[in-house]
Amino acid sequence: MNICVIGTGYVGLVTGVSLSEIGHHVICIDVDEDKVTKMKKGISPIYEPGLSELMAKNIKEKRLRFTTSHSEGLQQAAVVYIAVGTPENKDGSADLSFVAQAAKDIAENVEHDVIVVTKSTVPVGTNAMIKEIVQTHLSDGLQVEVVSNPEFLKEGSAIHDSFHGDRIVIGAENEQAFSIIEEINQPFRVPIFKTDIKSAEMIKYASNAFLATKISFINEISNICELLGANIENVSTGMGLDQRIGSQFLKAGIGYGGSCFPKDTKALIQIAGNVEYEFELLKGVVNVNKKQQGILIGKLNDCLPVISGKKIAVLGLAFKPNTDDMRESASILITEELIKLGAEVVAYDPIAMDNAKTILSSKVQYADSIERAVDNSDAVLILTDWDEIKNVDLAVFHKMKRPLVIDGRNCFTLEAMEKNGIDYHSIGRPVSAKLIEAAPI
Repeated sequence: MNICVIGTGYVGLVTGVSLSEIGHHVICIDVDEDKVTKMKKGISPIYEPGLSELMAKNIKEKRLRFTTSHSEGLQQAAVVYIAVGTPENKDGSADLSFVAQAAKDIAENVEHDVIVVTKSTVPVGTNAMIKEIVQTHLSDGLQVEVVSNPEFLKEGSAIHDSFHGDRIVIGAENEQAFSIIEEINQPFRVPIFKTDIKSAEMIKYASNAFLATKISFINEISNICELLGANIENVSTGMGLDQRIGSQFLKAGIGYGGSCFPKDTKALIQIAGNVEYEFELLKGVVNVNKKQQGILIGKLNDCLPVISGKKIAVLGLAFKPNTDDMRESASILITEELIKLGAEVVAYDPIAMDNAKTILSSKVQYADSIERAVDNSDAVLILTDWDEIKNVDLAVFHKMKRPLVIDGRNCFTLEAMEKNGIDYHSIGRPVSAKLIEAAPI
């Protein structure tokens, strides 16, 4: 089928590439000429494992194209996916200006009946707005159907998730539109759940809000564990064995970040507010996460009462491993606070440093390896659990003035750090391995 995807961010590019991989002819539209020029050459503008390879393959096999022209992109498309950004407004609501513009562009350029599929994360009722905009500007005699098809991709494993997802949600009001979108997605061999449009819109927000709630909950439990001398890893494992709870998203750390959870939780609070409902639980989730992102500064202060003039190595800058995404990363708040306290900050990340340089303070210095970052430092803060960091030779920490590691992602065992003579502080666990639980009976 001929498909057009408007927008080539994480969602749009992964969607377009994945649809081309299962046999559809896909053309992706983006207004950024430099970006489109690179993508035509098979160069991905984002770091996502497996994405570049599939881009190059499907461009070569002539199933995937890129353009800046809406006329070219929409001329032959039977189905158009809207995958533009919905950034956060100051009040926490979603900015739908790019979605509205995409709807208008569709109406002004299609020459036949069209199905518009909304991939962008949008508040309940947005698909009705899209349909109204398209119908208002559409040529006489042409028809439009709108389908909600939210994405559930995880950055760092988005390509894998496209082909091994838990479900594909399709919300529509027209049976023919249901059938066409179901047929498009059938080759993914992922279970398809069909529902009404408003429910599909809500499923996306409710899912992300629930996962964010699990993260904030386990982080609160981890803080209590520290005060009581319990071990959060044992607590979360014991909880996760209960099938009603599950083990995913119960890993204690320094909070969630990225393009989805922060934005979507605030947007859902705003959506609830629009119908005069106070979403108190979710407000608490947001507040807990904000507090959790800064918890390492408190731990550092306990170890180094005077931070001014100290060299602090920061390992990991992206909000999670296997991505170069810096959006809402804890590294932003933490490096800003360290600079404010007068520290000399030297950072290292395997992938995200180029993006970090455009976001973090100009006072942050960058190293080209873990070794060079930690050399002669007063303390090391670990912010992202990259495999490279988790698998580092622990002897590297003896390049410090004294080995002091404050780990926001619990990358190492207490036993290993104690054995190697490292002063190690993590999240929700005792400082000393001698305090960990007895062996199971």
